[in-house]
Amino acid sequence: MAHCIELTLFNICPSHTLRLYATLGRITIPMTDTPSISLLVPICNVERYLRECLDSAQGQTLTDIEIICINDGSTDSSLEIINEYASRDDRFVVIDKPNSGYGDSMNKGLSIAKGEYVGILESDDFFEPDALELMYKAAKSVDAQVVKADFFLFWSTPDVRNDRFMWVDSRIAGHINPQVEREVFYRKPSIWSAIYKREFLIENDVTFLPSPGASYQDAGFNFKVWSSCTNAVLIDKPILHYRQDNEKSSVNSPGKVFCVCDEYQEMNKYLDTHHLDRPYLRAILSRMKFDTYEWNFDRLVPELREEFVPRMVEDLKHDEELGRVDLSIFDPGKRINRALLLHDPKLYAIKRASDGVQSRSDRFKSLVKHGGVLAAFKIALFRLTH
Repeated sequence: MAHCIELTLFNICPSHTLRLYATLGRITIPMTDTPSISLLVPICNVERYLRECLDSAQGQTLTDIEIICINDGSTDSSLEIINEYASRDDRFVVIDKPNSGYGDSMNKGLSIAKGEYVGILESDDFFEPDALELMYKAAKSVDAQVVKADFFLFWSTPDVRNDRFMWVDSRIAGHINPQVEREVFYRKPSIWSAIYKREFLIENDVTFLPSPGASYQDAGFNFKVWSSCTNAVLIDKPILHYRQDNEKSSVNSPGKVFCVCDEYQEMNKYLDTHHLDRPYLRAILSRMKFDTYEWNFDRLVPELREEFVPRMVEDLKHDEELGRVDLSIFDPGKRINRALLLHDPKLYAIKRASDGVQSRSDRFKSLVKHGGVLAAFKIALFRLTH
């Protein structure tokens, strides 16, 4: 059995020498020394994949870790599975609370983490056995604030499949300063397959947006990290399997139309009080926002796209009015898309439906299919003049 104590407290002392932990539920705290890494595992109704996830955490070659499992009001057997692991391994810490959302769950995990570094493992994903050891050794070699490795896109059905994502490749791998080498800002927000120095997170107020029912809160955390970081290591090796066939994943929730907008509001709010000596971050954020808004547009069904486009236009115009846009850092194709969206949102929607078609003739046929001959010619003319 794990040696632990149970605490239910209702006050928080922010002291650096004495910390009390507040929760609406039960917290189980193992009596251990400060570990090398605190691994946060947010959990909500994921019994189907949970054992594979926890097995990969428990079997890490770096053994000096604590595994903080945050049960967000699961109604399936997830809590029983977590408690089973905790009963036989005192490195497991269990937070059991009513459902309050991903951001609030992660913040509770961060508040009790004791490790030198903090890692994140989503409960439907799983690690390679040496994932944490590889990142921790890289971190210690240069006292890095952040270490980020590559990952696999993983499918378990109909056949097992792992495709390397190439978030980290040979072009950007190594020891970097993200304030100089800024490519990390424009890559997919993916806060897992990484570790973060806990002191660095605290000093820079890097937390999650806690809004219940929200999604994509990893995007805000990701931006706060990179906007604060000056010392990072990027590892050109995949160390995590990122599941693509979980139908409950937030990337498969088309109803959450405006959650990405809330995240970008949070990021701009963060810059109101942090890193005022780095004005270029506003322009970076403006480019990131457009990239994310296009991704959000693409994933929505047609009727929800019509609902989202006015918000896209409103937010882009707002950034322009505040002088936050630097078109020189946009890719050429993105500059055209952005200009077309502001010029004629309906034409933008037609063009976007045909983006990705390779040959010019096939692209024109696709434009005609989605918008008619006149719209196709208008879009072609716009491309020639911009």
